[in-house]
Amino acid sequence: MDSLTIAGLAKAGDVGVETARYYQRRGLLPEPPRTGGSGLGGGIRRYGSDDVRRLRFIRNAQTAGFTLEEIAELLALDATQDRARVRALATARIAALDSRIAELEAARAALGRLAAHCSASDRGPCPILEAFDPAGGVAKGGRGR
Repeated sequence: MDSLTIAGLAKAGDVGVETARYYQRRGLLPEPPRTGGSGLGGGIRRYGSDDVRRLRFIRNAQTAGFTLEEIAELLALDATQDRARVRALATARIAALDSRIAELEAARAALGRLAAHCSASDRGPCPILEAFDPAGGVAKGGRGR
């Protein structure tokens, strides 16, 4: 696996080619020199297992909710083995996730109350639509008031 093109790298990392290139532009993934070929744009960049591992790390960290800036810091911290800073970043991410979960749970509860209120009667405007457009009209194709 030490001679992948960017397409092979992207496939191994389960991302699109443009995503891999974006990570390179952001400095998260190294951009190896072109090998072979001649002239401008000649040759092909080759990627190895370390590049695949780094790409997967980026994707896994994103799944955990880290921003690209935080991921860049995590990658830099890997070389320093500063566990205290890594723990601090993880703790901050957990707090942000807890906050987001609380927001989502509140939104779910509110929507559940609206759905129950909506099913209680067929008269008047729908309480769900009314909650999203208190001025009324947008849901009816108008511009609101």
